[in-house]
Amino acid sequence: MLIHLIGICGTGMGSLAGLLRDAGHQVQGSDRNVYPPMSTMLRSKGIRIMEGYSADHLEPRPDLIVVGNIADAGNPEARGAIELGIDYLSMPQALARFFLSSRHSIVVTGTHGKTTTTAMIARMLLQTGRDPSFLVGGVLTDLGQSYRLGGGDTFVIEGDEYETAFFDK
Repeated sequence: MLIHLIGICGTGMGSLAGLLRDAGHQVQGSDRNVYPPMSTMLRSKGIRIMEGYSADHLEPRPDLIVVGNIADAGNPEARGAIELGIDYLSMPQALARFFLSSRHSIVVTGTHGKTTTTAMIARMLLQTGRDPSFLVGGVLTDLGQSYRLGGGDTFVIEGDEYETAFFDK
């Protein structure tokens, strides 16, 4: 499946892109602000990043578009998805569909320390052989990335104040 992410270089969206790629999908995306470390991580995974937003980025036609919180209803790619009848989801909807519905979720919330606590739980599960999947709001220094698609039944995720897509509010 070809999946296009609008706002791919955000911390959460970039991690989702990596998870989708590791799950076997062809992934591409666009963003206005493309810079390391997310751009470097995505490119190292062979994920195509297009700068700016244009309906032309929807060629070849994706099977699915994930609309990040940076896109409003006037975004050319979001408009293109609607006009062309391409299926689209918000980031939380995509996480639920592809990764969370079949796993036990451990969600870390709070005011401070979410990234560190999420990383610590994921690391502990890895060390005990549980083979978890995770999505963290920062790059884990020992693993060099902010996500992991494991084979176990646990998904550890940092639950933050992510404002979802314009159609999902």
